[in-house]
Amino acid sequence: MDNVLLYLVAALGLSTILNIVFKKLKISLIIGYIFTGTFISYLFHLQHAAHSHELEFISEFGIVFLMFTIGLEISLSKMRTMKMLIFGNGIAQVVLTAVAVFTVSHYIFNIDLRSALMIALAFALSSTAVVLTYLKQSKEIYTSYGQRATGILIFQDIAVIPILILIGFLSNKADQDISTILLYTFISAFIVLAFMFTIGRKLIEWLLHFSATSELDELFMASVLFIVTATSLLADFMGFTYSLGAFISGMIIAETRYHYKVEADIAPFKDLLLGTFFVVVGMKIDLQMLYDNFSTIVLVFIMVFILKTFVTFLVVALTYKPLTGLKTGLALAQVGEFSFVIFALASANQLMDEQLASLMVLVVIFSMIVTPFFIPHVKKIAEIIIRSKSSIPEVVDMHERKDHIIVCGYGVVGKFVAKHLDEYGMEYIVIDNSPKHVKEALKKGIEAYLGDMSKRSIIEALHVKDSAAVIVTLDNPEKKQLICEAIIEQTKEANIIVKVISKEERVRLKKLKSPLIVDGKVEIARVLVERAMSCQLKF
Repeated sequence: MDNVLLYLVAALGLSTILNIVFKKLKISLIIGYIFTGTFISYLFHLQHAAHSHELEFISEFGIVFLMFTIGLEISLSKMRTMKMLIFGNGIAQVVLTAVAVFTVSHYIFNIDLRSALMIALAFALSSTAVVLTYLKQSKEIYTSYGQRATGILIFQDIAVIPILILIGFLSNKADQDISTILLYTFISAFIVLAFMFTIGRKLIEWLLHFSATSELDELFMASVLFIVTATSLLADFMGFTYSLGAFISGMIIAETRYHYKVEADIAPFKDLLLGTFFVVVGMKIDLQMLYDNFSTIVLVFIMVFILKTFVTFLVVALTYKPLTGLKTGLALAQVGEFSFVIFALASANQLMDEQLASLMVLVVIFSMIVTPFFIPHVKKIAEIIIRSKSSIPEVVDMHERKDHIIVCGYGVVGKFVAKHLDEYGMEYIVIDNSPKHVKEALKKGIEAYLGDMSKRSIIEALHVKDSAAVIVTLDNPEKKQLICEAIIEQTKEANIIVKVISKEERVRLKKLKSPLIVDGKVEIARVLVERAMSCQLKF
């Protein structure tokens, strides 16, 4: 016990010191955690502990909580709008990358069939922990390339399930045929999803409501932790990954009014456990093997990097813009943390030579060390290569502002609002989730940005708390309510003016108390009467 406390204190102290220095040097904190793991491992001779099941289990919950927070960002309605990004781009990226890596491994480097297949499956996946952590912290998760990268990463996490099934089928221990395994998986998936979105949804909503009404923060926090761990264990019990269960529970909570409170409360646990995950990654580094094979590791990494960038670029560029495709490709060019699981299982089940698996693990670790240095510069590198800049500015590019008016939506009503604001000489900006509307505003010389104002990071980037007013001109009732709730959750001082077109919508928004509601039908009636009273009757 004393030794465990010593290791823990040493890890906490070293990671704190390293990350304070790295923060000042603007280096990703992930590097600090990885270096901490390597240093602690060799200082206390803990190389064997890095592969312990208990430590890996604890570190895996960093990914679990990360996927939970991603689920909070992607509600069911958002999932429907992102289905092309998740299943279209995601399937194409994973399949084409796996085929390309398998072809190179087996036919060019003469690696045996099963080993090449394991390498292909591992290298097709990218790092959810590194990429999504950066995208969320930098607020680029809401940019065009950030959305596509997120969609592909979500599918990659879903793809883990068939990969595990395939490894089980190929291993010598598999005692069932593929049809039985697939049938069991399908039934398990149906049971998990049916339970989570029926009984599970009601239980989650009831538990959050009950704990919130108690007005005890620790009880609410305990409820959230219970939900995350319980859903993760349910998914694991049914044969899936922990992170998939957490992701689904996050999606369910995203549909409730506790969305933002849960996200804020869970952040410290997610960051702490993610730090633990990267410390364990650092502990896996074999410095002697790294030294002996450094040139090979770098060469393999460069080849994988170029190959993955090219494949992802093609997938995204065919359905969107080449610049966005290149940004997405560069952001997802590294190898992901789930590769550790694939290589460990492949080695344990004699599907892959142990030495080859250890070498591939070092490639993954090297990839995860390099990525945090590289990913902040993805945008600049892509623009240099393609020699183009995005014509639609995004909210993350916006400088600080005060006493400005924010026009949310540049549809028919939004255009008239902007016109009248110009007549009064008011300073304002336009925010819209439609690239088409943003381009229309930019052509007229209006300062306009692409973004979804129901997101906390967008509200912060727009400096809503320092604005004079927020005018919401959208037609979608659900979206208007989400925007109002998000703004009120973050800053109760904001002046919100909302256009409504139905009685039901007016009643729902009145419950929020803060927004000033402008009823389209009432205002039209008032204007009609004023015009009638002011006109001169002709005889």
